[in-house]
Amino acid sequence: MTHHPEHIDVPAPERVVLRRRLAMLVWRGVAVLAMGLGLLGVVLPVMPTVPFLIVAAWAASKGWPAFEIWLLEHRLFGPPIVQWRERGAVPRRAKWVSTLMMACSGIGMQFFSAIPLWLRVAVPATMLAVAVWLWLRPDA
Repeated sequence: MTHHPEHIDVPAPERVVLRRRLAMLVWRGVAVLAMGLGLLGVVLPVMPTVPFLIVAAWAASKGWPAFEIWLLEHRLFGPPIVQWRERGAVPRRAKWVSTLMMACSGIGMQFFSAIPLWLRVAVPATMLAVAVWLWLRPDA
């Protein structure tokens, strides 16, 4: 004999709609934030651009399909996002720029004794791991 619960908690339709709207707003917020950081990366050499665009497109796919389509079809932003999605590919130039920036940052950190030693070791080690991972990605 199976037991049937007397009371099943089913959320009210208004709560379901509210949750969906809230989730959509969160995804849109992540997409806008990532896009903003990506655009900042266009003008600041120490900030990456493409990883933030990839995150923006991913978040947009969760709650803002029109923005995702715009990103994918954009003449500058679209190709690297599509290459990443299709093959996990990263342009060789982006690999070089990223590696050089991380190397400069890691070396530069060593000249600031105010930065704790553990950070002067952990951050460059992390950047080295990221660089190795990056170079293991296919070229776009």
